Amino acid sequence: MDNIFDLPNKNDLTYGRGYIYSLQYHIVWCTKYRRKVLTGGISDDIKAYLQSMAEDYKFTITAMEIMPDHVHMLVDCSPQFEIPRMLKILKGNTARWMFLSHPEIKTKLWGGHLWNPSYCVVTVSDRSREQIINYINSQKER
Repeated sequence: MDNIFDLPNKNDLTYGRGYIYSLQYHIVWCTKYRRKVLTGGISDDIKAYLQSMAEDYKFTITAMEIMPDHVHMLVDCSPQFEIPRMLKILKGNTARWMFLSHPEIKTKLWGGHLWNPSYCVVTVSDRSREQIINYINSQKER
């Protein structure tokens, strides 16, 4: 019997119990009022904190760049991880942590909210994966 699946490179797949997957999402979210508060050492702190959250929640950050007013990430996660839930966790935890670690940012925001409630999520195919990684990595150069 012929294989009914046209699978990408076997190394790009993740194997679960009874399923195989390859899910990548390009995720972008902004600070409230697009305020440029993620500058200096704050961007490095956010990167480290997001990496530790990825380890805790068992997803992979393939590429990430923190701009002064928004965050870009390419995430590889399991099918059980719902995107709205993931973003609620990421944004909520980073905001709480940032206000504790860098209380000076709260003074630059009205109402004390770090993140805009909106976000952008785009699925990534095997063909566009390298383009997205290059795009995220080149953000600081633009």
